[in-house]
Amino acid sequence: MEEQIIRPGDLVLYKDQQIIALNKPAGMPVQADQSGAKSLFDLAEIYAKKNLYLTNRLDRPVAGLVLFGKNAQAAAAIHQQLQDRSLNKTYLAITGKKLPKDSGQLIHHIKKDGTKNRSLALDNPDVDTQEAILNYDLIDASDRYFLYKVELLTGRHHQIRAQFGQMGCPIRGDEKYGFKRQNKDRSIDLFCWKMEFTHPTGGDRKLIEAPIPDLPLWNAFAEKIKSV
Repeated sequence: MEEQIIRPGDLVLYKDQQIIALNKPAGMPVQADQSGAKSLFDLAEIYAKKNLYLTNRLDRPVAGLVLFGKNAQAAAAIHQQLQDRSLNKTYLAITGKKLPKDSGQLIHHIKKDGTKNRSLALDNPDVDTQEAILNYDLIDASDRYFLYKVELLTGRHHQIRAQFGQMGCPIRGDEKYGFKRQNKDRSIDLFCWKMEFTHPTGGDRKLIEAPIPDLPLWNAFAEKIKSV
C-alpha cells in the first residue's frame, strides 16, 4: 500500500506566537520511535521552522489534538495548568459495551508495566501506582456501539484505555485492553477532541477543538457530537 503523504499545514488547528496545535492522525507517533516513522513532532517543527516544546502526548493508535509550546516559557505555563488541573482535556471514546452508569467518575490506581507497554488499573493503591481520575458521560449509542465524552482529570499512562478496560468496557479496536479485535488500520476509537486552557501570555481562556475523524462510525455519531 502506498504511504499517504501528509502535509504539515493540513494538520494545524491553531497557531500564534506562543503555541501551535496539530491534529494527530491515528498511527502516527507523537515523537520519533524505533519504527523510524515520521513523527508529529517532526512535522510540527518543519511547519513552524523552529524548535518546539511538547506539552501533551497521545498513544500511537489514538488520534486528536496535540499542543506544542513555541518557547520554553509557554510550554512551562501549559504544564503548570496540567499539574493544577486548570487545563481541561476532553476525549471521545467509542466502546462495544456500556458502562454500568450513563455518567459518573472513575477512580483507579495506575501501575505502568514498561516491559509490556501497558498499564494496570487497580481498585486500590499499591507500590508504584498513581491515582487516575476521569469523568464520563454517555452521549449517544447505536445498535452496536456507545459513544462517551471523557474529561481527563489526571494524565496517566494509557489512562482512559486502562480504566475503561478494567470496567469491562474497552475502547473499540483496543485489543491490548480487552476489545475482541483490532481495527483494520490498527487505530483505536479514542480521540482527543478539545482543550481549554489559559493562554500563556494573553491570560484569556482558549478553547481548541479538533474535527472528528472522517470515518464511517465517527460520521454516524457526528450530529450528536455537534450538539454536545
